[in-house]
Amino acid sequence: MKKIRKGFTLIELLVVIAIIALLSTLAVVALNNARTKSRDAKRVSDIKQIQTALELYYADQAAYPKATAAVTLGDSGTSCLSTSGFAATCSGTTYMGQVPNDSNATGYNYLSANGTTYDIFFTLEGQTGSLVSGAHTATANGIQ
Repeated sequence: MKKIRKGFTLIELLVVIAIIALLSTLAVVALNNARTKSRDAKRVSDIKQIQTALELYYADQAAYPKATAAVTLGDSGTSCLSTSGFAATCSGTTYMGQVPNDSNATGYNYLSANGTTYDIFFTLEGQTGSLVSGAHTATANGIQ
C-alpha cells in the first residue's frame, strides 16, 4: 500500500519564499522611484503656483515683493503673500494664503532685489518633464 504524504517539502517552501522576496524587492524599488517623481512634480507645481501669485501681485502693485537677501518661502515669516509682500500673516489683498514650502534641505528661496524681476531657486531630485535633476531657477520668464 502506498503512503500518501500531505504538505510541502522544505525545498518547495524555500523556492516560494525566494520568489516572494524577489517580487517584494522589485516593488519597493519601484515605489521609491514613484515617490521621488511625485515629490518633484509637487515642487514644479508649487513653483508655478507661486509664480502665478507673484504675477497677480505685480499686476496690482507694479512691482514684485522686494527681498534684498534670499528668503525661504513657506517658513513662519513668509507663509503668506498679500499686499505687504511675503509675511507671516496676510493683510490687505491676499494673493496666496498659504505659500508652499519644500521639505528639501534647500527649500524654495526667493530673491527680488529691485522689484522688477525675481528669482526662485529650487532643487529637483530627478528628471521631471524637460527639467533634469539638480538646481533650477524660476523667473518671470519661466523655469530654467
